[in-house]
Amino acid sequence: MRRTAARGRALTGAAVYRGMDQATLDRQYSPSSRVPSLTAYLSEYARLSTAARRDHLVRTGLAYGTHPAELLDYFPSAAPGRPPLLVFVHGGNWQALGRAESAFPAPPLLAAGAAVAVVEYGLAPDVGLDTMAGMVRRAVDWLLRHADRLGFAADRLHLCGTSAGAHLAAMALLPGPWHGPDVSRRIAGAVLLSGMYDLEPIRLSYVNEALRLDEAGARRNSPLHLLPARLPPVVAARGGNETEEYVRQHEQMVAALRPRAAVTEVVAERCDHFSLPYELGARGTELGDAVLAQMDLGGQTEPRGQTDLGGQTEPRGQMDLGGTTA
Repeated sequence: MRRTAARGRALTGAAVYRGMDQATLDRQYSPSSRVPSLTAYLSEYARLSTAARRDHLVRTGLAYGTHPAELLDYFPSAAPGRPPLLVFVHGGNWQALGRAESAFPAPPLLAAGAAVAVVEYGLAPDVGLDTMAGMVRRAVDWLLRHADRLGFAADRLHLCGTSAGAHLAAMALLPGPWHGPDVSRRIAGAVLLSGMYDLEPIRLSYVNEALRLDEAGARRNSPLHLLPARLPPVVAARGGNETEEYVRQHEQMVAALRPRAAVTEVVAERCDHFSLPYELGARGTELGDAVLAQMDLGGQTEPRGQTDLGGQTEPRGQMDLGGTTA
């Protein structure tokens, strides 16, 4: 029924949302419409992620739940003491990508002294959005419960997502009876990159052919309208080359966050939707410096090779959490 109605609106040119016809709305929620080649970016994500796993110590395929997709890769920090952890939730319109292509932000974060976890979750149409949000919550809960054995500071977990991942990260900030455990008060900070926070236009766009949201489901999964009174610090960023709807969603979320949290807003003028995550932990970029400052890693840290963990090698090797050590 939804697809038939959408095709009808597309044929007639009728307004679907905020005066936009179907073709315009679909283009607004297709960030690849702003870049020469999405394929080139996805290939680079995969190549850089392979290099990150090759060049750094990592435990791959750690199961944080019972679903086959509930897996994460954990990159321990080589810094002394208990470092902060950045948990990265990939994008892909809730229906593409995974941890295999999503380790590329890890190297600069590791060089700065952070540990990094890259989360995989189930994808549409096989997995619904409520379940995806629960999976990300479950990943955060699993990491916190295993913080001592993994070697990071449980009170310094920062949750980051890009695009659809930013939506899922924002959902994890919400308290209350949702799918998965309530981790909202255990997240030290959030980083939201080019996210979608009001899903009503998503429901009306081509993206919903996979998500299959009804009006209630879109509202239930719209963190913009559900934010609690208090939130941890948030870095909210977007690229300079985004569609107008992505810009509007970002601006609305920043406005809603400001009375509730310490917000650092970043507009990376030279970035687009897909290049923005490259700057996630990169010193000397506005986004990278903001993220590292939020994680209390703003000072210059001597880059460390992940193959030489010194005295930490033995405890890491004794972790019995499944997965594979590379």
